[in-house]
Amino acid sequence: MELSEEIRDKYQPVIGLEIHAQMLTKTKAYSNDKNEYGATPNSNVSPITLGHPGTLPRMNSKTIDYAIKMGLACGSDIAPEQHFARKNYFYPDLPKGYQITQDTTPICTGGAIVVKDADGNDKSIAVTRIHMEEDAGKSIHDIDPFNTLIDLNRAGVPLIEIVSEPDIRTSQEAYNYVTEVRKLVRYLEICDGNMEEGSLRCDANISVMLKGAKEYGVRVEVKNMNSIRNVQRAIEHEITRLIIATENGEPLFQETRNFDALKGTTTAMRSKEAANDYRFFPEPDLQPIRVTQEKIANLKAEMPPLPAALFAKYTKELGLSEYDGNLLTDQKEIALYFEDIIKHTKNYKAAVNWLMGDIKSYLNTNAVGISEFPISAENIAGLIALIDDGKISNNLASQKVFPAMLTQNDTALNVSEQNDWIQDSDDGAILEIIKSVFEENPAEYERFKAGEQRLMGFLMGKVMQKSKGKADPKSASKLINEFIKF
Repeated sequence: MELSEEIRDKYQPVIGLEIHAQMLTKTKAYSNDKNEYGATPNSNVSPITLGHPGTLPRMNSKTIDYAIKMGLACGSDIAPEQHFARKNYFYPDLPKGYQITQDTTPICTGGAIVVKDADGNDKSIAVTRIHMEEDAGKSIHDIDPFNTLIDLNRAGVPLIEIVSEPDIRTSQEAYNYVTEVRKLVRYLEICDGNMEEGSLRCDANISVMLKGAKEYGVRVEVKNMNSIRNVQRAIEHEITRLIIATENGEPLFQETRNFDALKGTTTAMRSKEAANDYRFFPEPDLQPIRVTQEKIANLKAEMPPLPAALFAKYTKELGLSEYDGNLLTDQKEIALYFEDIIKHTKNYKAAVNWLMGDIKSYLNTNAVGISEFPISAENIAGLIALIDDGKISNNLASQKVFPAMLTQNDTALNVSEQNDWIQDSDDGAILEIIKSVFEENPAEYERFKAGEQRLMGFLMGKVMQKSKGKADPKSASKLINEFIKF
């Protein structure tokens, strides 16, 4: 499908997202069955999961705690009393024939998630609600060519659903929103955020309207997007499809559509259900939940620093760039390690460079996380201090001291002293080395003296080689330039 910029510019996309996040609990939402990804199909099931007559659900309190934490992270209001409901619909992967969810009393209402818009400015996307519910099982279509297979291990796994207001206007904003939600659930350690495994899933509600219009267009819902990039692709496709259909006078229907990642297109699945189609009614087997202010305060005290607050700290208080702020806050473990480094050094930019340079390279090469990195944050700060004090050069630190620290489990100072790497800042000693380099390389010396500045690198290399890396590069460079003036 092709769409001219002129026609595209006539329309305003309106997008709202529904994100389902599986909770990292040990057991399911309403039973003691294991909550475990990758187990043998239909092994984590029991009569409660299968909805046998006479079985009763029992609430997993961890799900409540996790939902409250997510609400606090979004600035939502936490409902003091909530009730559960039965949402009725019949699919082969929903054994009970209904889903236990929250209808009229979601645990969290209001709040917002701040993202970057197309111009790089902060934009607040309002949150309608966050509610708790259970997952359905999984229908598998690609193993048996003739039959659909059902794995009910996922049935009953606890979810929170985060529903946004239709405040999103571009596919890039949607991409940024899902990225921020995934970052939040990972910081809070309530969901691993793995879209490929289905532990974080996103449905997009999309419509288009003429700019300046007061009413939204016909809304479609797109499902089956297993990456943040595919969320963006699916939205872009639907925006184009809806505009072309509107321009051609084609009728539009409120429907649910499936996204094909290989083709980058969507196809109709079914007409979109309305709330009355689900025949919600109160869940009689679960007691109402009451949440006290004391409970909320205790959970808030357990929460880690969140990415938005850390980003503001790094860019506004520490003077780092937004680029550095985004790199640092992308992963909670990296941010917390940086927090530990800056307890021992004020050279924040050097701390970022080491963390995103040599340290990240080590982690990638060895396929490990920062929790398995062998050098403490305090010792990294000590390495930075040695450089700042002029005792070792950046090159020596990176090429010799840092690798030695990885294997010797010792401080930068001890490693440098044991290997005689402490830099010689004695101008007299460095000058003698420079003289000998000039004597051994007379042709290069004469050319350099005649103005061939590119030879500085060659001469500096010889000086560093002769000094075994111990000469202070700044002093050596200064002395070379001073020497040729005489």
